[in-house]
Amino acid sequence: MRGYRNGVGLTTNGEEQVMVEEAKAEIYTRYPLSSVLIYNGVTILHFLLGGIGIIHGYGFSWAGYLLGYLYLAFSFVQMYLIMPFTVCPNCAYYTMKDSLCTSGINLISKKIAREGDPRAFPKRAQGLFCHNNLYMAALFAPIIAIIPALILNFSFFLLFILLALIGLLLFRFFVIFARIACLHCSAKYECPNAEPTGVRNM
Repeated sequence: MRGYRNGVGLTTNGEEQVMVEEAKAEIYTRYPLSSVLIYNGVTILHFLLGGIGIIHGYGFSWAGYLLGYLYLAFSFVQMYLIMPFTVCPNCAYYTMKDSLCTSGINLISKKIAREGDPRAFPKRAQGLFCHNNLYMAALFAPIIAIIPALILNFSFFLLFILLALIGLLLFRFFVIFARIACLHCSAKYECPNAEPTGVRNM
């Protein structure tokens, strides 16, 4: 829990002064169940709305269904299959006893993948097809796809989905990453995702 510590010091003339020192955020080895539910709930809702938006935006045509289902397959596979196979085995939460990361995917990874090398964990952000890029693609792709569909085939329902996706994206970056997930993560000093959020100094 983030808080403050108070200390007492002396000024040059001997008077006491109160010094306030900002405490570091608590690091979790087991995230609260509420954090796991929020993270996965927002993620799954984002993917489902994205798929529905693409299908609806392109007029329930064969192309709309194809793109929508391809997006749904890609988004869920990259998050709940590729990630536990390629990212999680190198994460600190894989080897911690009784650990639970903010997504809970470390539990899946322990069942389907072998332990990796913690030194390789930063590679999640290296290369064109690294998992970080796949993850961002899954978040931004439906927004990019819906904008032209909204121009060509405007509907208030589609506009609502677009605004909801943008809202979920902002909530992820400014609340989940900054306050719920990355802030308390044991891997935040090695994870390339933590640096842009500024949580390493918190």
